[in-house]
Amino acid sequence: MSAARRWVGIVAAMLPGFCLIAVAVPPTAAAPGTSLPVVSVSANPQAPGLPTGKPYVVALGDSYSSGEAGRWAGSSNDSVSAADALGPTAYFDNASRTAERVPGCHRSRSSEAHIGGGVGGATFSCSGARTTTYFARSGDFKPGLDFYRDADGHVGQARALMRFASTHRVAMVVVSIGGNDFDFGSVVRRCVTAFLTSPSWAKDLCSDDAEVVDNFSDDRAAMVTAHISLALRRVRDAMRRAGYRDAAWSLVVQTYPSPLPGRRGLWRYPQRGFTRQSTGGCGFWNADARWANRQALATINDTVEAAASRSGIAGTKVLDLAAAFNGRRLCESGVGLYEEVGLTSWQQPGAVDRTEWVNQIRTLSALLGPYDIQESLHPNYWGHLALRRCVRKVYHRGAPRSGSCTIAGRGLVNGEPRMRLS
Repeated sequence: MSAARRWVGIVAAMLPGFCLIAVAVPPTAAAPGTSLPVVSVSANPQAPGLPTGKPYVVALGDSYSSGEAGRWAGSSNDSVSAADALGPTAYFDNASRTAERVPGCHRSRSSEAHIGGGVGGATFSCSGARTTTYFARSGDFKPGLDFYRDADGHVGQARALMRFASTHRVAMVVVSIGGNDFDFGSVVRRCVTAFLTSPSWAKDLCSDDAEVVDNFSDDRAAMVTAHISLALRRVRDAMRRAGYRDAAWSLVVQTYPSPLPGRRGLWRYPQRGFTRQSTGGCGFWNADARWANRQALATINDTVEAAASRSGIAGTKVLDLAAAFNGRRLCESGVGLYEEVGLTSWQQPGAVDRTEWVNQIRTLSALLGPYDIQESLHPNYWGHLALRRCVRKVYHRGAPRSGSCTIAGRGLVNGEPRMRLS
């Protein structure tokens, strides 16, 4: 057997553990394949007045607001230190910065909630989160947007928000949710496996797999719309139970950015051979990447926007991120690995413009660390700081607004990429 075929076999064997937005395994709870029950919570009959002090932005939802992969500023296959912006403590979010409050949630210091400027930030998002709470097969607790509580101290994100808002003045809650309810992580895993196990002259496409396509059917979209709408209403209920009038805070629902090029001419590596995955960490056939952008991502984002509208929550704002990373996506032409663009460190001038804002799909390189398969295909340090700048523009000095966020130019402003909201 050739070295190349051995490599493909090893990688294909690893891929069942791959995760994207979600932990891509079935949940284990009281009944296999079901979410944990939502525990009801009673309103406080003597809810106090609003807390005083500085306003806070709170991030809820999944990995796109938790800061997953926020440790890495671009990628390098030659040097770990070249792209390591936050180091091994990146996800430590307890009071002493010595561990994660909820293991596996990966709430990094580059999370979008921390907009600064006299505004506090708090993150209760969790990588892998869905609209309702569950335990992953790995044993990790994945809090959903509900009021779950158990004897071990685990709480859902709505309950965590309720507790926090009762003692901190929450001005805006930004939510990223829905991708995991479509099981998008398993779709990506299927697409990468198809790329690695079929030749260019006889492509096995994930986009013509009936199970994959069914994930984004009209019926599935309708079901997820209902789930997200209910989850958003739980967020509103959490704020009401913390003593807030509806007009005293703002809800922002964000869509998902495209992580990969969607057109053939935008790819940095050809689709023949294994270069896309072995070098770029982006093992997708052109046709599958095009489908992922035009069908899968579009369906998810349309569903998120429909759910925000149908939730009935007055004044809800939508942050459209679909094109936020265009020009800086994984394996896109015009950017590259550090060694490809002649840089040796993420701190060098121009690194933000010449490297990618999406983390590589990790396979063999995650075996021994410091990389984590869970970080695959997520916004990296640059990407999360770009999202943070978008959130700051939505916050708009305390008068939140909707808009589409895109790259506004080159370089950094106060350490963050230049972004515009239109």
